[in-house]
Amino acid sequence: MATVEIFMFLKYNKDMDAQEGIDRHIKKWRKKYPEKFAAEVVIFKNIHRGNRLFISTACGEPQYLVSALIKYVESHPKAFADTEIFHIWTLGLAPYAKAKYTYNFRHNSFFIGNNTRSSINEGLADYTPIFLSQVPKLLHSKRVPIDVALIQTSLPDKNGHVSLGISVDITKAAIENASLIIAQVNSHMPRVHGNTFIHIKDIDYIINHDEKILEFSPTIPDDIARQIGKYVSRIVKDGDTIQLGYGSVPNAILNCLQDKKHLGIHTELLTDSIVELIKKGVVDNSRKSFDRGKTVASFCMGMEETYKFIDDNPLFEFRPMDYTNDPLVISKINNMTAINSALQVDLTGQASAESIGKTFYSGIGGSADFMRGAVLAPGGKTILVLQTTARDGQVSRIVPFLDTGAGVTLNRGDIHYIVTEYGIAYIHGKNIRERAMDIIAIAHPKFRSHLIEEAKKHNLIYKDQAFIPGKKGEYPEHLETYRPTKTGLPILLRPSRINDEGQIKDLFYSLSDQNLKKRFISPRQDVPHKIRQEFVVIDYSEKMVILAVLEEEGKELVVGMGQYIIDSSTHRAEVAVTVREDYQNNGIATEVLKYLAVLAKNEGLHGFTAEVLYENRAVMRVIEKLGFDVKRTMEDGTFSLVLDFTDASSE
Repeated sequence: MATVEIFMFLKYNKDMDAQEGIDRHIKKWRKKYPEKFAAEVVIFKNIHRGNRLFISTACGEPQYLVSALIKYVESHPKAFADTEIFHIWTLGLAPYAKAKYTYNFRHNSFFIGNNTRSSINEGLADYTPIFLSQVPKLLHSKRVPIDVALIQTSLPDKNGHVSLGISVDITKAAIENASLIIAQVNSHMPRVHGNTFIHIKDIDYIINHDEKILEFSPTIPDDIARQIGKYVSRIVKDGDTIQLGYGSVPNAILNCLQDKKHLGIHTELLTDSIVELIKKGVVDNSRKSFDRGKTVASFCMGMEETYKFIDDNPLFEFRPMDYTNDPLVISKINNMTAINSALQVDLTGQASAESIGKTFYSGIGGSADFMRGAVLAPGGKTILVLQTTARDGQVSRIVPFLDTGAGVTLNRGDIHYIVTEYGIAYIHGKNIRERAMDIIAIAHPKFRSHLIEEAKKHNLIYKDQAFIPGKKGEYPEHLETYRPTKTGLPILLRPSRINDEGQIKDLFYSLSDQNLKKRFISPRQDVPHKIRQEFVVIDYSEKMVILAVLEEEGKELVVGMGQYIIDSSTHRAEVAVTVREDYQNNGIATEVLKYLAVLAKNEGLHGFTAEVLYENRAVMRVIEKLGFDVKRTMEDGTFSLVLDFTDASSE
């Protein structure tokens, strides 16, 4: 017998043995509770007109049970009338939402799935907007009474307990309040630890049917998603406890966290990407202040490999949503970092994750629960991620104000960071003008001019706010670089952006009158908005402003600045450098000037010119130390310098 044939023969026998074991196990419980294993036609006769039915969530949906229910209705078309079906999220079968079944069913969703979206927007089904953390309370209070729960479970263990597996979420509350529980027992459903168990004696009817659990194939991240992921990875710190949702952007974020250490997970949704981080040791939950050592989730959407990994794995605790999503629970978790996405965000910081204008798209979901809990948590952070455009780049997701009819899922106080493929905006605690400029800076470049004009028209920003459209005004992110100073300060050298005016103001007003005079070579005592704009509204083809930035806990402090303005007639640039008074003598000016020389030489410039007061010996020493070929003239106490590049000055 060939090797392949032997392997197939052994596998066949192993599968047969396993199936025989399952059959014997089920037979044992069928013998003990014969009334629970009734024929399907007998079971469905217990559902009556006007009943409210609950169906397990997403990948946990009992597909065979739903199909059997629909077949029963087709053969008994008048058996059900106005039967309301509740669901968080339909991922698999949802025939009850079709027009042909409007007499029999009315679907009511707490979160809109792809296969029910059109029915809801056509008025054939309903959407109930609610924080997911509040749904269990809704069921327990009987404000939404559940008559029948259609669920899917694991096989019973030796003591008769079945696990709700990958759908605990609101399913636990539904079965605790349902008058009738019908369970599809499926050997493919993993036995998941936590508050997931129900005893077989508490189930009214059992349909034993094995089938593959629904799988959710993760979207492969594209370049935009990966860029967003890289930015988010700058914000997430070692030891943080994180929550995030599903889709290509969350996948990309998780892929970018592989160099982190000791991350924890407290989330509503467990995905393949989270499990991969657990397998790699990135997530060990060792620093969680609650449920230490445990990955806490409420439901799972993934592939079969993930389901096998969580099966009977004590590293995982699945809890109902009135625990996982409770903002009060979340607020007690140290360094809780909530990462959620939105469909649209406006310049004031409002975001909609549930509708596109008047079109209902998804739902409030758990994002508001986690964002509000994380805002209150010690060291907590909230991160809103979104791609800047939709419809193949034709529509901006960043808008002056949310579209008419859009649901405000996250208000202006919910968000610390907004991250797009164009950067990070930290808006927490900032006024409307500051946050509008921050958000415009990370919008898609082709929509920034429009956003500037709309913001000016609605008095969100300065009426005279300047802007340079097109490529020459686009922020050159590739020029960002980290350099240590002579004293070990880890400074980020980056070009100035349109939203840096507040940082420039703080830098200049940190200077004494004497140092302000040295910088401007005049006895000025103020640097008003009109002048500050010159340092942030940059035509990068004509000048460059480089900021020396210290980063701490997501906040930037500009400790130095250098600029050059190109004189095309001489192929040189006029250069100037400024350093905060309390950070002088750390080597910051040296690093800024060295980097400006590199950039200028890359532009084909021959060197710099500079005006330096005779008394500004510190700048003179920096220039001399950098190895420029210096020519100087003196007039009225001011040096006029011509600095030619040498190999040493532009290394």
